[in-house]
Amino acid sequence: MDQLQKCDANYVPLTPITFLQRASAVYADRTSVIYEGTHFTWRQTYERCCRLADSLRSLNVGKNDVVSVLAPNIPAVYEMHFAVPMAGAVLNTINTRLDAKSIATILSHSGAKVFFVDCQYKELADKALSFLNGSVPSVIASIDDIDTPTGFRLGQFEYEQLVQRGNPGYTGEMIQDEWDPIALNYTSGTTSAPKGVVYSHRGAYLSTLSLILGWEMGSAPVYLWSLPMFHCNGWTFTWGVAARGGTNVCIRNTSAKDMYRSIADHKVTHMCCAPIVFNILLEAKPHERREITSPVEILTGGAPPPASLLEKIESLGFHVTHAYGLTEATGPALVCEWQTKWNKLPLQDQAKLKARQGISILTLADTDIKDLDTMASMPRDGKTMGEIVLRGSSIMKGYFKDPEATSKAFRNGWFVTGDVGVIHPDGYLEIKDRSKDVIISGGENISSVELESVLYRHPRVLEAAVVAMPHPKWGESPCAFISVKMNSKGLTNDVKESDIIDYCRKNLPSFMIPKRVEFMAELPKTSTGKIQKFQLRELAKTFAVSENLPSKKPTGSSAPSVSSQANTEVPGYAHEQVLAMSRL
Repeated sequence: MDQLQKCDANYVPLTPITFLQRASAVYADRTSVIYEGTHFTWRQTYERCCRLADSLRSLNVGKNDVVSVLAPNIPAVYEMHFAVPMAGAVLNTINTRLDAKSIATILSHSGAKVFFVDCQYKELADKALSFLNGSVPSVIASIDDIDTPTGFRLGQFEYEQLVQRGNPGYTGEMIQDEWDPIALNYTSGTTSAPKGVVYSHRGAYLSTLSLILGWEMGSAPVYLWSLPMFHCNGWTFTWGVAARGGTNVCIRNTSAKDMYRSIADHKVTHMCCAPIVFNILLEAKPHERREITSPVEILTGGAPPPASLLEKIESLGFHVTHAYGLTEATGPALVCEWQTKWNKLPLQDQAKLKARQGISILTLADTDIKDLDTMASMPRDGKTMGEIVLRGSSIMKGYFKDPEATSKAFRNGWFVTGDVGVIHPDGYLEIKDRSKDVIISGGENISSVELESVLYRHPRVLEAAVVAMPHPKWGESPCAFISVKMNSKGLTNDVKESDIIDYCRKNLPSFMIPKRVEFMAELPKTSTGKIQKFQLRELAKTFAVSENLPSKKPTGSSAPSVSSQANTEVPGYAHEQVLAMSRL
């Protein structure tokens, strides 16, 4: 058998580009993209991608060249997920919530050859380009609104002009090696500077298949783009919707009104989002809501959604599946695959099960919880905590231009996530914390995630985050930061620290009760909506705790303020190196 050789007939490099080619042939007249009044079929989307790829080639864009784009979830960004790799290049979708300096850093580090800018982000792009001191991408192109043109222009070219001037007969560059890069995504770290994560064609292809299988996404889904396409290439569903011959419903903003309207008007079947979007949907005003007549499947990542939040969102007509992943794992790596026998359980027990991160997607060869000092596997008892490690074809190629960080991330044949969790007897994994967020109080390990889950069950808690603060006797103790929902009079100051502590006392062991509760109008977040715990940890360090009442440490200067501005640093805070910084 060893004499049987690979040839063009029996071996073709894996790439998600083939999903579009297949969709154009099999689902040619099926609607591919909806954006306000603009509709395309799969035949049209394929032709537009061929044209754009040809135009990029005419601009001398080729293998390993980086094409960056700063734009919301619009048709152009969706098309670039195919057109850019068809030209042999690498797509870099930039987080639109970043500040100008961060965008400039990405453009410089990536060496972007082409930079597309949507009309919504002209000022941000101009400012970012001004930081580059003349070392700007060789091609700058504008993207005007395709449905309601504004006349916006920036740089030498305009997106639609490039599409129209391209050759519709161009079918793209042949992918010679499935290990070639297809995308460059920068992490949105909560504890250190962003890194450039490189995906391969092979990894993107296999991750896409794993997710549509793991989520049981059937044929012809109607997918609402409530998740940014810049987030791990939309968790690979940019390619996945094409694989299923579905319809992409694009929206510029994830407002409650736009999401409810899109769901009702287009009969949306699937969407992805971080749990923060649950609050947007739940807090919608009556005039923003539309009746949900058939279940909408939601795949959510981020911090484990509290059981109480899952119960509330599902009562509106959404069916939630929880996932866990990182930018470095090409998006979701674990999915909480539902078991039929769980349908007989009480709703609260079902919600607790759904909050677990679940089992590995098919692309992963293995997932485990290990003691990193010995690399021994932890027992599957749902109690013993260890570090979550992954390996498989969906893991990144590595960090762009950063061999040291790449070698640290890959240890003894595993990718080390920086997350702490347990494995239950049924094999389902559950995150307990970031490795640096576990609070060790008097020898007891306190999971901030578990404590936060209890806080979220309080009817007036809108946001909650728990971090360690110094304790003279126990070493560390929990400090809770919360924002409060308004009461019927529009007030929030009626909820007191004693109310929250009394509530925790009824629902938690004594050692887990927060020793201090701080109220904030809004918790500080990263550009992707993740709570910036490092800011809260720095603030908590300024608190001193007696056996009775916590107080501020007597210092000559005031405690560091906590800003709600994305990616704001605390003065004097030295960033720590965390291997996987970009949990979904």
